[in-house]
Amino acid sequence: MHCSFEQVRLQMDEKLSIRINIADRYYPLKIDRNDEEKIRKAARTINEKVLQYKQKYTDKDTQDFLAMAALQFVIKVIDGEEPEKDDEIYQRIRKLNDELETVLNKE
Repeated sequence: MHCSFEQVRLQMDEKLSIRINIADRYYPLKIDRNDEEKIRKAARTINEKVLQYKQKYTDKDTQDFLAMAALQFVIKVIDGEEPEKDDEIYQRIRKLNDELETVLNKE
């Protein structure tokens, strides 16, 4: 069976349905086919960071681990942006991160 170029293009433009596991919860997503690898890698990266926190802080909740992972990733994004423009935000997030680490280490 032969497909026309238009049929192939339409198939490529269709959204792909996937399920992503983040911190033992599954999320159904409709994504562009070209983004699948990037999205799966992002989910793996989040899960790896959550696991690191779970191993370090056994008495904490998954929500705490997700919050800390989100904070770490935002700090990395801010680090990659123009430093002069975002210096105040960066300092506030860094301070918040330090405070969260202090609280987590106390318990």
